[in-house]
Amino acid sequence: MRKARRWARRMALATMGSLACTAGAGWWLLRGSLPDYAGALSGFPLSARVTIERDALGTATLHAGNRHDISFALGFVHAQERFLQMDLQRRRAAGELSELFGPAALPIDREARQHRMRARMRARLAELPDWQRSGIAAYRDGVNAGLARLRVRPFPYLLTGATPAPWREEDTLLCIAAMAFTLNDAGNTRELALARMHAALPPQAYRFLAASGGALDAPLEGAPLGWPEPPPTEVLDLRGMKAATAGSSIDEHLPGSNSFAVAGALAGGPALLANDMHLDLGVPNIWFRTRLVYRSATGNEVDVTGASLPGAPAIVVGSNGQVAWGFTNSYVDTADWVRVERDPGDPDRYRGRHAWSTIERHSEVIHAKGAADEVLEIEETGWGPILGKDADGTSLALAWTAHRPGAIDLGLQRMESARTVEEAIAIGQASGIPPQNLLVGDRSGRIGWSIAGRLPMRVGGYDPALPADWSAADAGWQGWLDGTAIPQVVNPDGGRIWTANQRMVGDDALGILGDGGYDLGARAGQIRGDLFATQAFTPETMLAIQLDDRALLLARWHDLLERTLERHPESPLAKALAPGLHDWNGRAVVTSVAYRLVHDWRAEVIANVLDGFAAPVRQRFPDFVLPKLQQAENAVWMLLEQRPAHLLPGPHADWDALLLSAAERVSARLEAAPGGLAGSTWGSYNTARIRHPLSRALPGPLARWLDMPPDELPGDSNLPRVQGPSFGASERFAVAPGQEASGYFMMPGGQSGHPLSPYYGSGHEDWVHGRATPFLPGPPEQVLSLAPGLAHGND
Repeated sequence: MRKARRWARRMALATMGSLACTAGAGWWLLRGSLPDYAGALSGFPLSARVTIERDALGTATLHAGNRHDISFALGFVHAQERFLQMDLQRRRAAGELSELFGPAALPIDREARQHRMRARMRARLAELPDWQRSGIAAYRDGVNAGLARLRVRPFPYLLTGATPAPWREEDTLLCIAAMAFTLNDAGNTRELALARMHAALPPQAYRFLAASGGALDAPLEGAPLGWPEPPPTEVLDLRGMKAATAGSSIDEHLPGSNSFAVAGALAGGPALLANDMHLDLGVPNIWFRTRLVYRSATGNEVDVTGASLPGAPAIVVGSNGQVAWGFTNSYVDTADWVRVERDPGDPDRYRGRHAWSTIERHSEVIHAKGAADEVLEIEETGWGPILGKDADGTSLALAWTAHRPGAIDLGLQRMESARTVEEAIAIGQASGIPPQNLLVGDRSGRIGWSIAGRLPMRVGGYDPALPADWSAADAGWQGWLDGTAIPQVVNPDGGRIWTANQRMVGDDALGILGDGGYDLGARAGQIRGDLFATQAFTPETMLAIQLDDRALLLARWHDLLERTLERHPESPLAKALAPGLHDWNGRAVVTSVAYRLVHDWRAEVIANVLDGFAAPVRQRFPDFVLPKLQQAENAVWMLLEQRPAHLLPGPHADWDALLLSAAERVSARLEAAPGGLAGSTWGSYNTARIRHPLSRALPGPLARWLDMPPDELPGDSNLPRVQGPSFGASERFAVAPGQEASGYFMMPGGQSGHPLSPYYGSGHEDWVHGRATPFLPGPPEQVLSLAPGLAHGND
């Protein structure tokens, strides 16, 4: 027995020693991929020494003598801090995720590869002006030098067993193209669904569902649009049609943003601008806090602070001391479907604009880790790749701005030196980015809005929301709109500008920009109301608007639910829901059960009502799914006010029955949740799930180590403080150019992508609680220098 015990002790000690060695080796490997934060390195293709400072939040301040050296150094920093993010961005656009993650990523790659973005971006690269090519090449060299400096490859690649592929010049353009995939409907699925609706519904019913705006509009120019009247009984009768609620047709996680500005007369000098861009949230954050200080080609000092996008050598939003700028997704129409008439005698030919043309064929090979290669055959026309079918079966080619020369480039980099509102707007309009609302304020106190990014010039009078024939000489796209044709507003009389993904312009300009799915105007209207309720503005005023969680839109839904239950006071449902509705305070706060009830009930009612209209479409197209109809609140509320019996979805006896049935489903769902209805607070749903991209594949303790804490978060859609569990403000800032020291900047998810970095998760808690952190970097805590020379190493 004594021998057995001694043997057991030795085995236990050996096992513990082995585990300790394994843990120690893992720790050593993990530390080996930490970025260089301090010291002096040399041997880089630079014209002079570059310094890189980090403050307490990890904000990187780069000092260099010229823009070329800044591009190199920014590539070095991005690669060491965020290479996985950069890699995923380029692979997302190119359709190459399967090389890292295997067959599980094939569905994403198949969709992306249809666009042949790597080949397109390689071609676009050759068309760029020399200054852009030079900057991209310097950035590429910096990225690869930063990777080479790491003792161990970045830790995610240790987990996946992959080796980071070197950065190529076209990869920077692919990262910008990846934002087009995020911000646009790259497959133009909305317009495919609209085409089916148009084919199956009477015209009046189609117009009732697909209108571009209504009473809730908050445009910068023009008045709210009038919502069409519902179709009468003789046009459409839904009674007896089978409806099957298939989920909401309103996207509460719509990629978008808020941005608003006030003129200097209201802010005590320079204009004051606020911006919060709403995107999927992850660890680390998509943006990288950056300050660039360098000499321009004309010898002027450039000092610009804001957010850079790892993968590209530019500041995306920020302030340069003369001009501040921000973006919101514009939802202008960036894609059209083109009907392709094939030659009956030769399916490889189609009727082009002037003659029969040959369809190009491209073989795209997808390499999937651990699986056989997959080959996609892509048919391409002069308008774009053939990716869909019209309602009558005709092939459709996709014309998408992101495919076209000039749509993706680094022109936005020139914003770093802009000095006036007009100059900034001209730069934005000529830049190759996904079309965005550009909001600008300058040091003289002037403010302005326009669309940044390239916009197609449509000719021929066709409806861009539906597939069209472009074979006629006068139909289709004829290049890009020039700046004189793009709507803009400079120095409006009220001294205030607001954008929140809503329709910004009146009917005439809407015909130029098109409708790519504008968001409901409720959020924009609430921001507009906040702006006009105030006469003097500071950064603190702007933050209060960004954090406004009043649920003005849901107030009428709360009242409707209460009135509906009051008509049935003795029903078990009314008695069950009454306690939950008592804590209504009109805000999306984490402690409110009433907010959760009203929010879920509204979504249930809208889905039920809209699905009634989908029923006749499904009779012709059984697999039909409603597109995202962001303006549907207007249609549904009109029906709830008018209550036409012929548009009541089955099997309800009347409109009250529909409302009660929706409440019963919500009540049953919440009662079945942990804690029951009483525990179904808004915070129990709106709990942060802000995760590292690899944490889902790791054991619980490691996943929790990588992810941000599960905080309960106030806010929702359709109000200024946009917030979901993994969606919301990817940054919040407000700044007056020339007064950057008084501004603020906060963001979730942290600055660094390395879990052992002191900047992993930095600033996240401030973002959760809405605490302003300074716009400008604080005092440097660590300083790294990069110098030219023959060999890398410490000086």
